[in-house]
Amino acid sequence: MKQNKKEINFMSVSKIAMVFSAILLIGSLVAITMKGLALGVDFTGGTVITVTYPSAVKTEEVKSILEAGGFKDLKIQHFGSQDKIRIRVATEASKTGTDLRGDSEQKALSDAILTVLKEKTADVKLDSVDFVGGEVGDDLRDDGGLAMIYALAGILVYVAFRFEFRFSVGAIVALVHDVVITLGFFAITGFQFDLTVLAAILAIIGYSLNDTIVVFDRIRENFRLLRKRSPVEVINSSVNMTLSRTIVTSLTTLIVLAALFFMGGESVHAFSLAMIVGVIVGTYSSIFVASSSLLMMGITKEALMPVEKEEGEEGEEMTEKQKMP
Repeated sequence: MKQNKKEINFMSVSKIAMVFSAILLIGSLVAITMKGLALGVDFTGGTVITVTYPSAVKTEEVKSILEAGGFKDLKIQHFGSQDKIRIRVATEASKTGTDLRGDSEQKALSDAILTVLKEKTADVKLDSVDFVGGEVGDDLRDDGGLAMIYALAGILVYVAFRFEFRFSVGAIVALVHDVVITLGFFAITGFQFDLTVLAAILAIIGYSLNDTIVVFDRIRENFRLLRKRSPVEVINSSVNMTLSRTIVTSLTTLIVLAALFFMGGESVHAFSLAMIVGVIVGTYSSIFVASSSLLMMGITKEALMPVEKEEGEEGEEMTEKQKMP
């Protein structure tokens, strides 16, 4: 049967898409390994001080001033704008695993840093001071990693039970693809990775899985309805049938996330940024990665059609309701 001219032949570029994904994954893994994530104080422990300059300032300049003043183990980055600076200091308390620190010690540290900065720029203003102990940071990091592993394991079992084992492998491949590339983005850009970003990663897993399940459900249905078509044609038709739903869902989600990113304030800045990256990558993976993984694993009609159709029944015919995404 001839392919519908209105359909986009996604599977014709599946090999190119997989190569592109492999490049992104390798680049992300190299960045995560070599550069690492800029872990927030939630994970590393220490004191975080946020200051505001009267005008834009370079992070290298601030770091050199503080190092000249005797402060070591510093991580400096812009926070929301070029005039706001976030300073993370590894304190003795965080190194020894102390979980609590008195207000007097925090005030002494912030006052000392502010004094050094004011020697160069008198109009520097102190915005906030936060402290988390090292032991608490380690526990949060370990628990967060376990949460992602448990989520992926649960998804593997669920998809294998609902569909077929090759579908579960394809879903996990797509999810790992989305998570690693999102982490790679944070490693390359140097944006701070804190608890809100970890929450976004878990949300990305759920969002991407939902998109993938919709595509997989249509693939399974079409393997039983479009019996005369090859697996490539069936998968391509299924992706096209769910394309409008995928695009509309992604665009509406991105509109909300963009509003959070630009107007939600600094507290949700990292969360919304991670979600924006995850939604874009997740939409791409649900169209190309998950479906292409099924083809690479050799999905067949026989695996999804346990019941034979009666003689004379047309496999190509579908109702309008079935065609709707």
